[in-house]
Amino acid sequence: MPSDAGRRLHLYGIPNCDSCRRALRWLDARGAPHAFHDIRKEPLTETQLGSWLESAHGAQLINRRSTTWRQFTDAQRQVALQSPERLLMAHPTLLKRPVITDGTAILAIGFDPATLEKHT
Repeated sequence: MPSDAGRRLHLYGIPNCDSCRRALRWLDARGAPHAFHDIRKEPLTETQLGSWLESAHGAQLINRRSTTWRQFTDAQRQVALQSPERLLMAHPTLLKRPVITDGTAILAIGFDPATLEKHT
């Protein structure tokens, strides 16, 4: 059960992502209030993405194991690492998923039950 009755978690990802589905099932099973944001249908704003990249979690936001990332040349990867905001705005599915926030700040990236337990 949520420790803060007014707290609602926000999960950003894509519906066919296994990690997103596991996180949503985990939250549903505990009755934790949450909202899911499909990053394809509800793209991140530049302001939102910029604040995420400036956070302590910023370096973790690019999913370097994705098919899209592996298709980039070394030169494209270097440019992407120097300017991740442009890359993530152009290719939102490169975002490591799910990104879990409290509506403002990132609480976790990826699905980890122990981490989520701290925030529900």
